Amino acid sequence: MTQSARKEDRSTAPLSALRAGTAYAGDPSMIPAARDFADAFLDDAAARGVQVARRQRDAVRLVVSELVTNVVRHAPGPCRLGLRLRDGTLEVSVTDTSPSTPAPLPRDPSRIGQHGLEIVHALCVAVEEERTPAGKTVRVCIAVT
Repeated sequence: MTQSARKEDRSTAPLSALRAGTAYAGDPSMIPAARDFADAFLDDAAARGVQVARRQRDAVRLVVSELVTNVVRHAPGPCRLGLRLRDGTLEVSVTDTSPSTPAPLPRDPSRIGQHGLEIVHALCVAVEEERTPAGKTVRVCIAVT
């Protein structure tokens, strides 16, 4: 697995603002690694007294998985995953090298596959994209408490 993780120091972070980030090379191994990173982040939050219900943990895992899968499929090169827990909301940000912003396809129950962004929009209270000089950042917020 090609992953260079840099967890930001959470030991002194107040409970109201935990954050962590990591970087990946952009290969398919980052999909399960990103889910594991999110799990470890939520475990750390739980150890600090911020409990996230199983259903919300599953939603976080699914959203992270969908976002990094899009990077593997559509954005060549490295990416960065950031997590920030603040005031009962988990912000997930994924920065990649593609300037193209994702757009959900029109609703089509007969379509097989390509429902990832529909799922992300359904599970998140906010979804936004921002172009950066080197690509873009997709930022979503999930209510977790």
